[in-house]
Amino acid sequence: MKLLLRNGRVIDPACGRDGRLDILIEGGKIVDVGSGLRSSDAREIDIAGKVACPGFIDMHVHLREPGQEWKETIETGTRAAAAGGFTAVACMPNTVPVNDSRSVTEFILSRARELGCVAVYPIGCVTKGQDGTELAEMGDMAEAGARGFSDDGKPVRSSVLMRKALEYSQIFDLPIIDHCEDPDLVDGGVMNEGEVCTRLGLPGWPGVAEDVMVQRDILLAEYTGGHVHIAHMSTERSAEMVRRAKGRKTRVTCEVTPHHLVLTEQAVETYDTSAKMNPPLRIEADRQALERALADGTVDAIASDHAPHHSDEKRVEFSLAPFGIVGLETAVPLCLDRLVRRGVIPLDRLVELFTVGPARILRLAKGTLAPGADADVTVLDLERRVKPDASRFASKSSNSPFLGWELQGAAVMTIVRGKVVHDALAGGPK
Repeated sequence: MKLLLRNGRVIDPACGRDGRLDILIEGGKIVDVGSGLRSSDAREIDIAGKVACPGFIDMHVHLREPGQEWKETIETGTRAAAAGGFTAVACMPNTVPVNDSRSVTEFILSRARELGCVAVYPIGCVTKGQDGTELAEMGDMAEAGARGFSDDGKPVRSSVLMRKALEYSQIFDLPIIDHCEDPDLVDGGVMNEGEVCTRLGLPGWPGVAEDVMVQRDILLAEYTGGHVHIAHMSTERSAEMVRRAKGRKTRVTCEVTPHHLVLTEQAVETYDTSAKMNPPLRIEADRQALERALADGTVDAIASDHAPHHSDEKRVEFSLAPFGIVGLETAVPLCLDRLVRRGVIPLDRLVELFTVGPARILRLAKGTLAPGADADVTVLDLERRVKPDASRFASKSSNSPFLGWELQGAAVMTIVRGKVVHDALAGGPK
């Protein structure tokens, strides 16, 4: 089937394109992008007043399947992705069992083909069982379809293993995605270490626990020539270290989350477990530093770190609650409202952070509307007002500190390989 999107503002950073254009799609591919396109047998959709972008990619999500399907499944997680404007997601390996083998990677891809409505790219473990003692079968997982390696939820604690992982991963030209945390320095902390945690009587988690591992990873990447990606960066010092390393041409990339860009440790003042996340919310100076890192090009991608949990798991004492929040359905509105509308970064930079940035990191042939590319398209309405409502989430979980926030700007249509998988203008999922 042919599809013709007409009269939208098309922003495609990969091609340097920004203008009022039409997009012609056929056979799941982009056929043409230009003015006044015509096709007698195409379904036409007028998107005047809207913005059409390459399909957004969330490179850091937790789909929980296999093993924790009461929190999320590949089916519900990909529906949430589509509702949030994402045409592709990369899922972290801390499932049950963990994704440390070809069989689990193949299972995830099989379920995604069967039940998913967006593209799913598995991330394999760095170490067997995520136990930090022996490298996983990275070659088998890469051959099966893994697009990177991470022990996410746990750091690669051993510098020897991290060195080996960075050396070995170069064979497959895939990144090592590290959750940067020194467990000895964290020492049971549950929120940012500082004045607020002292007042609340909660164990503190110092920012330096992230910083020392970021610096170690940068040094090892420089030494080995491997590609290290810093997941959910949260501190000013980490951002500065990445900035300087990039200046030395080190193969280091990084991502930040919407929640670290718009919230600080003050969100924990009421012991709200929906504000408990890993790494924890930091101070205002850190938040502002992350904004600067977005603006100057230090940051390569924005990722939601979508971490669904059942409400019963979060409805406990703060110290006992699991870390994490859902983010697939709030990430784009938060970024449009708090970053673009408020002038932190321009719209084309935000599109870059959700498209060509993650595509380059994961070596995906995605993130562009060039003719011949997969017809993955995210359509934005910059004027649309939304208020996140748990009862309307496609996700199984609703652990979010953003419920009820009034935001301006949202994804209103998601197209995957030429198929409309979500259309808010027509009332929801297709």
